[in-house]
Amino acid sequence: GLTMVEPVTPGVEGGRLAGQTYVVTGTLPTLSRRAATELITGAGGHVASSVSKQTTAVVAGADAGSKLDRAKALSIPVIDEAELLRRVQSNQ
Repeated sequence: GLTMVEPVTPGVEGGRLAGQTYVVTGTLPTLSRRAATELITGAGGHVASSVSKQTTAVVAGADAGSKLDRAKALSIPVIDEAELLRRVQSNQ
């Protein structure tokens, strides 16, 4: 017989980044901004356009500007692309 299994799509509920908000700034080494956004939202996270106290972390690449400065002023963690990938891939 056939066993029908509906694929589980990572995302909004229960994803590894569920309930977390990230801001992407600067030029990342291998990911485009769009790809980084899709990676975060695919893991259940939210991507914001500005840094606030509710921001989980700022993903900063080369030539990051005022968003990086704002994150530092608010003591928001600043991570690189490699750390973002680790966070998304952990607990799989």
